[in-house]
Amino acid sequence: MSSTDWQKCPEPNKPEFAFIGRSNVGKSSLINTLVQRKKLAKTSSTPGKTQTINHFLINNEWNLVDLPGYGYASASRMKRYHWGKMIEQYLVNRKNLFCTFVLLDSRLTPQKIDFEFITWMGEQGLPMAVILTKSDKIKQREVAQSRKAIETKFLEQWEELPPIFVTSAEKKTGRNEVLDFISNSLKST
Repeated sequence: MSSTDWQKCPEPNKPEFAFIGRSNVGKSSLINTLVQRKKLAKTSSTPGKTQTINHFLINNEWNLVDLPGYGYASASRMKRYHWGKMIEQYLVNRKNLFCTFVLLDSRLTPQKIDFEFITWMGEQGLPMAVILTKSDKIKQREVAQSRKAIETKFLEQWEELPPIFVTSAEKKTGRNEVLDFISNSLKST
């Protein structure tokens, strides 16, 4: 189901795990890898393809939620503003949201907008985890350096680090770890 308003999302009777990140971070590819379906989430080289809150029912147990990206997109400033409000309302009001996975490209230094979004999530007390994507595109040493830099930046403001996963949609790296995290979260209810 796709919607542009959190109040029109499916009934909040199943746990939800949302995925969000800057445009072109590899979110759709990761979602497709997690569910082992090539075309569940539409992939595109054009930033800003996801423009609605998209719910996918997984094993009739939980909803995977594909959120629009934040930051640059091939869309007007007004449209991006409305997406931002739509995302904010969803994240703040959805009582069955177990965790939001914030995706960061492991090859790039996180931008100010990434840390602003993550800080906002923390200020709202919203549960989240970080996923470093595209780890197959760089050397493992560089992935470790990227992770360390992110952890150091978090610890400037946070007492405790959120869970951090390293993934590659291409090589399926981290898939089991993310799914285990979701499974363990479901068991703790």
